[in-house]
Amino acid sequence: MIENHHARGRVLVIAGSDSSGGAGIQADIMTITALGAHAATAITAITAQDSRAVHAVHLLPTALVTAQIERALADPGADAVKIGMLGNAAITAAVAAVLRSAAGPPVIIDPVLSASSGARLLAEDAIEVLRAELFPLAMLVTPNVPEAAFLSGIAIHDLPSMELAARSLVAKGKSGAVLVKGGHLPGEMVTDVLATAEGIRRFEAPRLPGLPRRGTGCTLASAIAAGIAQGLALEDSIRCARAYVRAAIATAPETGSGSGFLNHSVTLDQKRIRMLGG
Repeated sequence: MIENHHARGRVLVIAGSDSSGGAGIQADIMTITALGAHAATAITAITAQDSRAVHAVHLLPTALVTAQIERALADPGADAVKIGMLGNAAITAAVAAVLRSAAGPPVIIDPVLSASSGARLLAEDAIEVLRAELFPLAMLVTPNVPEAAFLSGIAIHDLPSMELAARSLVAKGKSGAVLVKGGHLPGEMVTDVLATAEGIRRFEAPRLPGLPRRGTGCTLASAIAAGIAQGLALEDSIRCARAYVRAAIATAPETGSGSGFLNHSVTLDQKRIRMLGG
């Protein structure tokens, strides 16, 4: 007899599609599924990407983005919302408006300003809309070092300046908590800094060898959202998400000719898959 397995926790992902499957909505869905939760999506943009660059971007109509969010929140519903690429000011404002009116589940924001290759993915006039309208709705914002420096206006070159930038973003009332990801800083250890109203918490681990990897930011934020959707506390969600990302990097295949991909299926139960497949 085959046992029924049901996803625990529902995550609505609002983000862009990545045709390479390394980042964006594709990485979000794989991450949330691998961690046992259900992923619903509201796609903001369709992009043509490979492991080296973003070659084309088409933003979807604002009304269609809003409709996707409204339907997903109504059915199947959501226990957490993860936001990635938004593209422009109109979409950013519309997402904020629909989430504000819904007064719904916790929101995790990965503030995607540009791709790993450097291509801009958020229009300049959308940045203040992101800060003013979306950040106040967030349980957690997860910028990397360049994003945190840009958003806070504080140059980041070491752990103390990372903490200063994280504290600054929380103190400005822009979100409930900020997790600054330290992978861009040099050193044998990678440290992420969590700032909340209660203070600072550091998460440290040795740097893994190998190629730079695409989609780590998308993956981490979606993994945190999956944990929150499943009822974990914020720090426990971060801890589990970091462990998942590290495992996805450590077991990643050498795919693509540019930045490497992650192994998003790392936590899937292969024995169960074989049994269900007959």
